[in-house]
Amino acid sequence: MALWLGAWLGVMFVVAVAPRALPALFDSRPYLDRWAQWDAVRFTKLATYGYDGPPWEKFDPGWPAFFPGYPLALRAVGALVGDLRAAGLLISLVAGAVAVVALARLGNDAERGHVTDTTSGEGGERAPSGRLGTMAVVAMLAGPGAVFLFAGYSESLFLAFALPAWLCARRGQWMWAGLLAMPASAVRITGLFLVLAMLVEYVVGAHGRRSRGLRPAGWLVLPFLPLAAYTFYQWTRTGDWMAWQHAQEAGWDRRFTMPWDALELTWQAAFAVDNEFTLAFRIELAAAAVGVALTVFLLLRRRWPEATYVGLQLVALMTSSYYLSIGRATLLWWPLWLALGGMAVRWPRAFTGLVAAALPFAVLQLLTFTSGSWAG
Repeated sequence: MALWLGAWLGVMFVVAVAPRALPALFDSRPYLDRWAQWDAVRFTKLATYGYDGPPWEKFDPGWPAFFPGYPLALRAVGALVGDLRAAGLLISLVAGAVAVVALARLGNDAERGHVTDTTSGEGGERAPSGRLGTMAVVAMLAGPGAVFLFAGYSESLFLAFALPAWLCARRGQWMWAGLLAMPASAVRITGLFLVLAMLVEYVVGAHGRRSRGLRPAGWLVLPFLPLAAYTFYQWTRTGDWMAWQHAQEAGWDRRFTMPWDALELTWQAAFAVDNEFTLAFRIELAAAAVGVALTVFLLLRRRWPEATYVGLQLVALMTSSYYLSIGRATLLWWPLWLALGGMAVRWPRAFTGLVAAALPFAVLQLLTFTSGSWAG
């Protein structure tokens, strides 16, 4: 919690003073407007006007690509604080706190070497030091995509439900796993990959093998309900059962593409031209390479559920027309942060060097986003 609150205060301060230090990058817009960039604006419009969008704007066919969970939360909190921009920052503050605590506890369980609670008294099993979990949080907060944990985006809210759900699944608490994964599925399509990974955990995990049966497995049906409900809702609006996918195509020209064609197009955008998106596409390529390496690592370690979660996301992201938001998606790959937390325990100097190298990129992404440029 201290790490999260310290990082949050530091980020808010940097954005407050950035126009004085870098006047060429920033205009004179108010503080909250610096956070109202890209999808954060879309979310506020969805929270205000729904999927038809503002009546004075041309209809945006990409609206159905955004799941309703975050706009509904934004609308509810905005009604209390009176400003949707401030509501987005407040949601991220609270949700991020929940997420880092759950990530640290996953790290504690990994440090024990199993997923059940242990005793710390004499004669019991040695309690974990907490270093792995703490360093996993440090790694996530130092990552280049960390700006989206603080901004009015859906990543923090998704993690606030998904990480506790995964923690419960790892501990064999299937009722809570299903109940927590259900709102996660209403926030992002990533909830689909989460519940599929939880099903793999149920089949092959230690607690899954001990709790086989229809009753525990029945709780894992719950996360599919928001996905089905949203699909039905968009069908009532558009008459299209595939409205989410078609919104991706209409809004961003993202359609199924062979992976080598997607790689070629992204490579050309990253190195064949020089514009404001060049750096972003290079980050997309680096993030994709990290994701592939992580998936291979998980497969070699026989971590089938985590490999399912990360691997399915990569398949979806790397068979799109071009790489988009893979860097931002790394925030949702908690196996990556846990692996880096384990690196910190085994090779602390290497981990310190990695964090030192990553922080400037994180600051660059923060300044890029809040100045209005594309940051992924």
